[in-house]
Amino acid sequence: MLVLQAMHGLSLAQTEYLVADRLSWMRFCGLGPGDAVPDANTLWDFREALIAAGALEALFTRLDAAITAAGYLPMAGQIVDATLVAAPRQRNTEAEKARIKAGEKAAAIWPDKPAKARQKDTDARWTVKYSKAKPAADGKPQIDIAIPVFGYKSHISIDRRHGVIRRGKTTDAAAHDGARLREGLIDPNNTASDVWADTAYRSAENERYLAGIGRVSRIHRRKPRGRSMPRHHARANAARSAVRAYVEHPFAHQKGIMGLVIRTIGLARASAAVTLANMAYNMKRWCWLDRRVVPA
Repeated sequence: MLVLQAMHGLSLAQTEYLVADRLSWMRFCGLGPGDAVPDANTLWDFREALIAAGALEALFTRLDAAITAAGYLPMAGQIVDATLVAAPRQRNTEAEKARIKAGEKAAAIWPDKPAKARQKDTDARWTVKYSKAKPAADGKPQIDIAIPVFGYKSHISIDRRHGVIRRGKTTDAAAHDGARLREGLIDPNNTASDVWADTAYRSAENERYLAGIGRVSRIHRRKPRGRSMPRHHARANAARSAVRAYVEHPFAHQKGIMGLVIRTIGLARASAAVTLANMAYNMKRWCWLDRRVVPA
């Protein structure tokens, strides 16, 4: 039921109702028409138990092993990227924001208002998402767009051949993409050594890390400050972009069709929501891969 919730971007109450209402969803959950459907509170408690036991990461690994055993090995290199996942915005004073950034918990910031403290997410962060403006048809310069976002960030690594999410990590929205590369995003089981990523991952530390584990960096090169991009670097970046674009497919599917947002409070629950969304996407991707195969 939690997978169905993640797959369709539902609340727990909506999930309870739709499982009870639809025979196809009952069959997916192994329930019969006369069986009792777990209610929203039971689903909440079950998810909390999974989080406390650290079981979701183990389930994600087991699903990946099943996909691999079905013949869809991680092949042809891997692509790493991150996307912002929105959470309900907080309305805090400047003093409260400073205490949150200092690492204080909600119970310490609002000790006399426990109900309010329970509704405050002190793990999520603000960041700014920049969108590069395209040149105007009349040649006039366009203004780049900066969009403030509050929430978390989903970091993933997919294999180039099958587009399956092989590794994932969740952080607050302000976490730097490049530093996460060295925190378990590289899949050691990929049969090829190439690693693609955008310029946020370009650093001397990451280059040394990839070389040290036997991987070949295909990370985009940055434009030199105050100078134009060398033509051979521009051509190399264009070739890498053609490959790296595939990592946008999972993000677009999760945020568009699956409606991925964070409805809960705290990093642990946000990580659970993103992990379940990654599992749901991989299940759908597995079905798509099976349909694509033509019997001999």
